[in-house]
Amino acid sequence: MAVTLADVAQACGISPSTVSRALAGSPKVRPSTREHIRRVAEQMGYAPNRIARSLSMGRTGAIGVIVPDIANPFFPPIIKAIQARAARKDTAVLLVDTDEHAGDELERARVLARQVDGLVLVSPRTPEDQLAEFVRLAPVVFVNRRVEGAACVLIENADGLQQAVQHLTALGHQRICYLAGPRRSWSNRQRRASLAAACAEFGVELSEFGPFEPQMQAGVRAADLVRASGYTAVIAYDDLIALGLMARLAEHRMRVGRDISVIGVDDSPMSGLAYPTLTSIHVPGAEAGSVAVDLLLRRLDQPGSDPAVIELETHLVIRGSTGSVRLDPLPT
Repeated sequence: MAVTLADVAQACGISPSTVSRALAGSPKVRPSTREHIRRVAEQMGYAPNRIARSLSMGRTGAIGVIVPDIANPFFPPIIKAIQARAARKDTAVLLVDTDEHAGDELERARVLARQVDGLVLVSPRTPEDQLAEFVRLAPVVFVNRRVEGAACVLIENADGLQQAVQHLTALGHQRICYLAGPRRSWSNRQRRASLAAACAEFGVELSEFGPFEPQMQAGVRAADLVRASGYTAVIAYDDLIALGLMARLAEHRMRVGRDISVIGVDDSPMSGLAYPTLTSIHVPGAEAGSVAVDLLLRRLDQPGSDPAVIELETHLVIRGSTGSVRLDPLPT
């Protein structure tokens, strides 16, 4: 027979309500008492009934997660981290993929909000003037998007991009091209601004092509523009665009890392599998997912608390797709 909350309470010699609060991590129970109850419950093999606990607290025991495109390698590490963190907190996760349709995000959130305790929105594409609507629907945490008055986990692009420009200038590159991401993307606007500041700091000429969707085919389309431009180094909005660019340049017999340097953003698993391997800016997606769950559950436990804004840093991972600038003409 399964061990019940009442069995744990009897073994500890305290009330079931105190045991319930202690196992839920309530600050109303002294830390020493919480630890004692936790040890006894673990020794007895007690497993909490999530449904019963959720009903007693007036919650569903689930959170909703909305992402623009589950097939984009930027998002799976975030999703996996959210699921792992939520599981440790005995919380279920409902996942929605909007397939890069910005107009669907708010409607999906309205439906999801009726089934969960709160929402995590990852890189939402919704226009700025509509973002407050998400906050009115349910407790919410935004990942990779700054929203005034809301809890946010932000990925700081400036450090990684500054390292990228510094790396390229050290290799002799003085002309850099940026392959821009979607026009509606908040991350793209942040990356453009950070890259412009870094290029100005190091006295590097910067040009831009795009916008492009975060897809390999977009990089393929960009390759002919890059090849004709004469730029010796390229920084792409993300790894997918960079990998598409590299594939097309190889078809033109251009040697990435020798004839031209390419840098992506995300440091996705594919960046280490490409040939040559892709130099990329590491984005802490898994950490962002874990922190987002912690922020959301904290807001659920402390409804009156101020929404926190957490910033996570990026850094450059150097691989084979960057090298010294060529002094002789590129092959035609």
